[in-house]
Amino acid sequence: MDSDVVSPRERYRAQVRDEIKRHAWQQIATAGVSALSLKAIAKQLGMSGPALYRYFASRDDLITALIRDAYRSLADPVREAYDSGADIVALAHVVRAWALSDPHRYLLIYGTPVPGYEAPADTVAMSQEIMAVLIGAYRKADIPSPETPFGAHLNSHRHWAPDPTAPAAILRQALTFWTRLHGVLSLELAGHFTGMDIDVGLLYADEVDSLLR
Repeated sequence: MDSDVVSPRERYRAQVRDEIKRHAWQQIATAGVSALSLKAIAKQLGMSGPALYRYFASRDDLITALIRDAYRSLADPVREAYDSGADIVALAHVVRAWALSDPHRYLLIYGTPVPGYEAPADTVAMSQEIMAVLIGAYRKADIPSPETPFGAHLNSHRHWAPDPTAPAAILRQALTFWTRLHGVLSLELAGHFTGMDIDVGLLYADEVDSLLR
């Protein structure tokens, strides 16, 4: 029997898991991730609590599945864009388009940590995929970068980097990209620009341009 053939039982299980996750995203959009309730989802699906636990063993198990999906939904288009020749500017707009397309997904992985929840190592690995692309993009861009105290610090604090051979200046540029652009996105999605009457898209583009200088 072909090992790649998916049985009807496995297809059904995947469908139910997807349906559970869909209801979970609806809960998060309505009341936030802290209010996520497997019992409420089971009731919506007409299932018993024990039946639902056969698909997700706990609330944290469900949150982990949502986080994995969220990271993958960003890592894949970022990698695809980079492999197609996208430069730093284009990558920045891929990230913003992804964030605006589903703010709750963005805030789950880049917003306030869920109290009492600890993400497994593989979610960190997925975030590293994105950083690896940024490091590669800055290597290609070859933007002059002055020496800074933080750059010197990175010479001996690079264990986090997915590319340990990257010069400290490149690591600093990739980190600056990540922190500054997520700063704008986090403020935008949390509504902190409301009432300021400014074009946040232009602000974001200006921040991206400043990263190239």
